[in-house]
Amino acid sequence: MSTVRLEPLLHRSRRERFRFRFPHDPKKGGRACRLGYFHKATSIAGPAGCLLCRHNPLRVRPIMAGLTETPIVEAADADNLDVLFKRTIPLTRTKTVEGKVSVRLDKKGEKGDGYRRLIVQCSLEGKWILHWGVTYIEEAGSEWDQPPPEMRPPGSVPIKDYAIETPLKKIASASAGEMLHELLIDVKPSLSISAIHFVLKDEERGAWYQYKGRDFKVPLLVWEDDEIVSGETGFSIWPGSFSQISNLLLKTDGSATKVDENEKNDAKKKVNLLEEYSEEFPIVQEETVQNRLTVCVKKSDKEDRNIVHFDTDIPGHVVVHWGVCRDENRNWEIPSPPHPVGTRVFRGKALQTLLQPKKNESGNWGEFPVDYDFSCLHFVLKLNEYNWLNDVGDDFYIPLLTESSMQAKTVLADQKELVFSTEEKILREVADAVAQASTTDVTMDQELETVSYTDDIISEIRSLVTDISAEKGNITKSKEAQENILQEIEKLAAEAYGIFRSSIPVYVEEPISDLELLKPPVQISSGTGTGFEILLQGFNWESHRTGKWYTELFAKAEEISAMGFTTIWLPPPTESVSPEGYMPKDLYNLNSRYGNIEELKSLVKKFHEVGVRVLGDVVLNHRCAHAQNSNGIWNVFGGRLAWDDHAIVSDDPHFQGRGNKSSGDIFHAAPNIDHSQEFVRTDIKEWLHWLREEIGYDGWRLDFVRGFWGGYVKDYLEASEPYFAVGEYWDSLSYTYGQMDYSQDGHRQRIIDWINATGGNASAFDVTTKGILHAALEKCEYWRLSDEKGKPPGVIGWWASRAVTFIENHDTGSTQGHWRFPSGKEMQGYAYILTHSGTPTVFYDHIISHYQHEIATLIALRNRNMLHCRSTVKIKKAERDVYAAEIDERVVMKIGPGYYEPEGPQNWSVAAEGYEYKIWEAA
Repeated sequence: MSTVRLEPLLHRSRRERFRFRFPHDPKKGGRACRLGYFHKATSIAGPAGCLLCRHNPLRVRPIMAGLTETPIVEAADADNLDVLFKRTIPLTRTKTVEGKVSVRLDKKGEKGDGYRRLIVQCSLEGKWILHWGVTYIEEAGSEWDQPPPEMRPPGSVPIKDYAIETPLKKIASASAGEMLHELLIDVKPSLSISAIHFVLKDEERGAWYQYKGRDFKVPLLVWEDDEIVSGETGFSIWPGSFSQISNLLLKTDGSATKVDENEKNDAKKKVNLLEEYSEEFPIVQEETVQNRLTVCVKKSDKEDRNIVHFDTDIPGHVVVHWGVCRDENRNWEIPSPPHPVGTRVFRGKALQTLLQPKKNESGNWGEFPVDYDFSCLHFVLKLNEYNWLNDVGDDFYIPLLTESSMQAKTVLADQKELVFSTEEKILREVADAVAQASTTDVTMDQELETVSYTDDIISEIRSLVTDISAEKGNITKSKEAQENILQEIEKLAAEAYGIFRSSIPVYVEEPISDLELLKPPVQISSGTGTGFEILLQGFNWESHRTGKWYTELFAKAEEISAMGFTTIWLPPPTESVSPEGYMPKDLYNLNSRYGNIEELKSLVKKFHEVGVRVLGDVVLNHRCAHAQNSNGIWNVFGGRLAWDDHAIVSDDPHFQGRGNKSSGDIFHAAPNIDHSQEFVRTDIKEWLHWLREEIGYDGWRLDFVRGFWGGYVKDYLEASEPYFAVGEYWDSLSYTYGQMDYSQDGHRQRIIDWINATGGNASAFDVTTKGILHAALEKCEYWRLSDEKGKPPGVIGWWASRAVTFIENHDTGSTQGHWRFPSGKEMQGYAYILTHSGTPTVFYDHIISHYQHEIATLIALRNRNMLHCRSTVKIKKAERDVYAAEIDERVVMKIGPGYYEPEGPQNWSVAAEGYEYKIWEAA
């Protein structure tokens, strides 16, 4: 996909794509109009607008991130006076590169007749690592074991106790000019080792490479009368794809499992050593390629039209999927003919034009004539059936400007003067209502329901708009035109409400006195804990590999408790199409790749014995089916919850659901569950209650909560009564010109809105804080860690008791690495979240790393000073190279390379310090 910035695997919802945001010029303090000019800051009711686009700053479409630093509207050159607009757009796309992996088992190895040689080769470029292990015949079908020492090639590195990683070497192949990556393994034939298993990893791209979502298996033994049959499909590879969704839904064919079944059921058959084995598999690698697209708008007196010129260096077929819009209507329209060569009408709603190849074969170009009546052109690029390039989830937007069109707008503006006057009057009333509403004090932890100011405002606007025609007098409007005005004013009201919500926090948390802290902790409301929780994510993306994760954690329970953790988050427990557990199938089957149900019960009991609460990872948004319907669609569920397609939302395009439309975003890899169905909610509540009683979970980590309304979560939490619950509400932060915006109020407000929809019964991961920490530490911009009101800029600055802070998890780090924390700066991140308000979370990989001692020191400091989720944070310094804060007048911390020492009458002593961080305690 084309993006003009990089962000973790997140997709904007339809609602978010059409939110109106105001990019700020930090030097001018203004707001950008759709032409790229900056307006002076105005009040919500102010009449200021751009003289060129005649748009009030409240209604402008933002210039999307990723534009070049040059002005959007370039001054016309002396030799090219007809150029009205020019924009060069950087594009990031993926290019498919095909290759092959060959696996061959030869009769004779280098070590002599007693050995065979396994040769693994890959024809694609990369830094390839073979991640491999063996299985023994007496443990057929179980997890990997490490190979015997004599089988390990030089350079092999053991991975825990179950695998080996060995780099492939680059060699010249027999084909001229072709390079291969190769690994030779000498195998001593034995009737004890039944097979070698492996996956390939490209360290340069962070990509994992499997066979149909499973380990690749090289058999060393063959049962009498059996045949070794290989799969028909090859591999696919893409960054971060280890065990990813695209492979997870592939049906395992019978041939791929035949050897396993024989090993399990026919062990008494005569076993022979396999003499030779050879297979070759196609692989597909996706590489990131940088391209550009230049769009130029020219005025053509000859044709009495605008000519929009496209020029790109993308090779091959490039189709522009486009439409045009008028001033008062943002809906796409099809311009009148003639259309460019190679154009077809797409479903009566848009045009698709194939760009023409350049003569020098350096890309493609095209010219699109557009009438002066249209004010803008929208488009996306289509490279093939599955590869579309857009502007960070939105359409690319090109303004169409001419002198005649601006003169026409001026005349139209004179005719509409009274309408604008009425609009300003309405906006003033909206501003007054917002100002009055903002004086209302809201205290923490009250049982509040959000008052929807939007409905009241729109209702008031409707009553005002009914008189518009009478007020205008001599201006006659059609019903359609009046409706357009009404819709526009409603959008303005909604936008005004959004500005109000983003400018002040919904909840203001008051500090708690020492006397209150000494009282016995009480449960404030369902799912929010005591406030002193310190959470450990007790797994990573690879924890399922051993098949014994519950047993491994059992042995570490006392150590985890001794480090000071109060709560541990365990991986998804259910049977799952994906081994990691995030594609659940039978919810009541708790025999997973992490262990069986009895091992899980023992683990939970053990943690309770050492004083640690346990959260279960529950996936409620989607569920994988057990069978296909008559159309071959996987939407028939089995197990104890044998739902049909009525349990699937109707707007999920892949699974033919017959339920209602989704209340959130669609997760496309599995059927999205329709939580509006009463039978679904009843079954889920019974299941959660069963998990609480049968397993002993104390609460929940809720996966992908963007997929369904928070009100359903409220229902589930009230039914299951968890001690603590936290939702994964993860969407994109705000960027302008490819740089993270200073204000992320809109982002943290969306998270708070979800928490509020749950009735305040759940917390949410503070993705806002993580994102801002990334930018602050990566670019030495520590001034980002204070918002405009001098508070922490994440969710902890507005509703700290519901913010679960973190710097890394199984998605962002581990072997997935979708959004890694800045390397080497992890302890600065922990110094921040383990001293600040909110509920801090530590990632498992970090407590088994060299950071363990430093993290344990910070946890002890937090507990010793009784810091909690509502602790008061006073920011002392937030400058380019240093951030410092005082917490509860007990702790002072600083991060960054800059200098800071605490001042004042208190006697401060250093309690912890490390690379670019330092923490003091009050004596």
